[in-house]
Amino acid sequence: MGNLFAGPHLWILLIVILLLFGAAKLPALAKSMGQSARIFKGEMKAMKSDDADAAASTDSTASPAPGVAQNVAQPPAPASEPAKPAAPDTTS
Repeated sequence: MGNLFAGPHLWILLIVILLLFGAAKLPALAKSMGQSARIFKGEMKAMKSDDADAAASTDSTASPAPGVAQNVAQPPAPASEPAKPAAPDTTS
């Protein structure tokens, strides 16, 4: 299987585009396609840099996001006095 847009196929495609849009509109069409491609490329770069910045910030910080509970066990407090038994309830 060969290249899809090679030789005669490319010429036929160009002639069809010329017939559909006309010679007067082709420069404006090409300009708008170029601007769209440039905007798309810029947005893709911005998204990639945002993703890289977000990944770098999450990798560099060890603390979790605000509002996220940490599962850190607290050591028991040292017992200075023995626990006293509860008093019996005498309010009946």
